[in-house]
Amino acid sequence: MENSGNTTRSAIETNQLSTGYRTNHVENILFNNLNLSLQTGKLTCFMGPNGIGKSTLIRTLAGLQKPLAGEIHYFPEEKKKEAPLSQKIALVLTDRISMPNMGVYELISFGRYPYLDWNIKLSKADTMIIQQAIQQVHIEHLVDKRLYELSDGQLQMVMIARALAQDTPIILLDEPTAHLDLNNRVQMMNLLRKLSRILNKTILVATHELDLALQTADEIWLTRRDKNIITGIPEDLILQDVFDEIFQFKGFDLKTGRVDHEVHRNISIKLIGNGHEFLWTKNALERNGYCISTDQPDFVLTISNQKNTYAWQLNEHQSFSSLQDVLAYLGSESKK
Repeated sequence: MENSGNTTRSAIETNQLSTGYRTNHVENILFNNLNLSLQTGKLTCFMGPNGIGKSTLIRTLAGLQKPLAGEIHYFPEEKKKEAPLSQKIALVLTDRISMPNMGVYELISFGRYPYLDWNIKLSKADTMIIQQAIQQVHIEHLVDKRLYELSDGQLQMVMIARALAQDTPIILLDEPTAHLDLNNRVQMMNLLRKLSRILNKTILVATHELDLALQTADEIWLTRRDKNIITGIPEDLILQDVFDEIFQFKGFDLKTGRVDHEVHRNISIKLIGNGHEFLWTKNALERNGYCISTDQPDFVLTISNQKNTYAWQLNEHQSFSSLQDVLAYLGSESKK
């Protein structure tokens, strides 16, 4: 049930944090002087080029790696007794599992271990939380399998279920969708978004899924070449051209979400229509090198949709039932 009374507060704050490695007493600084904040009830996507240090920062925030300098504070506004990090933060990394014969259910149940006493015996409440985690990622069909029987994508779903079973207020994930197909990538990002909103969890996801991040994230952390991180809501960062500066897109307009196509046909076309059929018709024509124009076009292409049955009419005398047929006809005309 959704908690409509959620109030946003800081779950993690960093003060002049520097992350990286020490090798032979030499510091390799990846990020320097970071003053960041992760808020409860929000999904934050952490993005940037490969090898820039995203995984290192996540490990540092999770307490697996010591910072080179600075401080990390967990729920700084709360005055109650400190709980161990294992009861505050669940972590999903891309590291390979070294025990392939382990059962799926056993791995997921490890999420409850921070709450068990020396008997290491699961209570009914623990079992219910594990079952709920399994249901949340829809892997009921995998619980009786061994890890070596799983695909990389299935194993990733199991690791996320283990993190959910840990039932922590903070979840940190490093490339959780890396081995998933499109349906599961969308499902996973929607699930993380739902958990942040409904259960008031703080979720940080390192990801390369730019399109999904822009549509689901409350905030973006974007790495910069100066060893710092710029933060903001996705729409502000797009309008400020920050993504273009960092990723240096070639032939892709992030503001429109479209790839630039070169016009190489000697035919201009005026499109009449609306809805998604208009957008995909325009995409097909531009991808094939036609100019979309309203200024003295060579052809007028009208698109109609009757109960999801599409039709295309060219200059009021040629009718087609598929875009493939439209393109074939225009291709023959462009050769004349």
